[in-house]
Amino acid sequence: MNEALLRSLTPSVLGILVRRGADFAAAEDAVQDALVEAVRVWPADPPRDPKGWLVTVAWRRFLDQARADAARRRREDRIDEEPEPGPTPAVDDTLQLYFLCAHPSLTPSSAVALTLRAVGGLTTRQIAQAYLVPEATMAQRISRAKRTISGVRFDQPGDVATVLRVLYLVFNEGYSGDVDLAAEAIRLTRQLAAAIDHPEVAGLLALMLLHHARRASRTAPDGSLVPLAEQDRGRWDTESIAEGVEILQAALARDRLGEFQAQAAIAALHADAPTAEETDWVQIVEWYDELAALTDSPVVRLNRAVAVGEADGPRAGLAALAALDASLPRHAAVAAYLHERDGDLATAARLYVEAAHKAANLAERDYLTRQAARINARRCH
Repeated sequence: MNEALLRSLTPSVLGILVRRGADFAAAEDAVQDALVEAVRVWPADPPRDPKGWLVTVAWRRFLDQARADAARRRREDRIDEEPEPGPTPAVDDTLQLYFLCAHPSLTPSSAVALTLRAVGGLTTRQIAQAYLVPEATMAQRISRAKRTISGVRFDQPGDVATVLRVLYLVFNEGYSGDVDLAAEAIRLTRQLAAAIDHPEVAGLLALMLLHHARRASRTAPDGSLVPLAEQDRGRWDTESIAEGVEILQAALARDRLGEFQAQAAIAALHADAPTAEETDWVQIVEWYDELAALTDSPVVRLNRAVAVGEADGPRAGLAALAALDASLPRHAAVAAYLHERDGDLATAARLYVEAAHKAANLAERDYLTRQAARINARRCH
């Protein structure tokens, strides 16, 4: 059973049903039914035209449901009768589906869930497992999302930036359950890049590839976090790095800089350094300046303070940090690191403990707690 093929066909099959007159919510349900039927039937009887098979089965499911629902009978009169099986249209509605699933009226969590199901072809169970929520909860989230966009015209132009933010949210979820969301986000971003010629789409794809290349080195065998400076660079995926750099260079050459291109440039500089000590921090600070100008994000300025501390010394980094709100996530951790580099171990230890209490997850909390213990041990000797 070729699950990858099924998932790659999902958006185009859904688009065909919508163009034939089905509303998005009903069409999406019908396509999911067709995918389930394909999993059951195809291993013993694979079709010669997989996409045509899915369209035919999904359209039949939609018509059956339309006829069974009294509230939809008037609309059924406006729907073309079932077409004869044959070649499916060449038009690709994948891009419009991305826009629809990332509609501004949806919450980020709903947009992510709907994108994974309608564009990614994942089941509700898979999405629920990936987000560690009950399947019924995820089903309600997806149903609400479909109802929210039910009246949106399929051919309206969408916002690329919103789509990219949704895909980046998917990527940052990483891995849980039986779905690798980071890999899924890369697949969907590749698909988007094939449908639209946009430098920021390329920038996001490059950023994902460069970050994903370091994945194997980010945790120790016991599951503890390994910071970038301590990672075994021999375990980085050089093919993904090379591809990411190539995609980024082509995007930058178009001279339409965006935030994902700038982030990818920073990731590329880290990937290019043979050792942590050889990192080009001066150039990284320059890219953070570009990124801050594009986004005016406090988180970007926090990361810039770290880079300034590496390029110009810890006191310069602390000066940059002083201009930021101390309630920012990771502010205490960054301050602890810079104070340690400046030799103020007592302040560093106190701030590492404070950062551990504010940590967003257990792995980060454990890492920061170990840092505090390490510094206190140094102070005792």
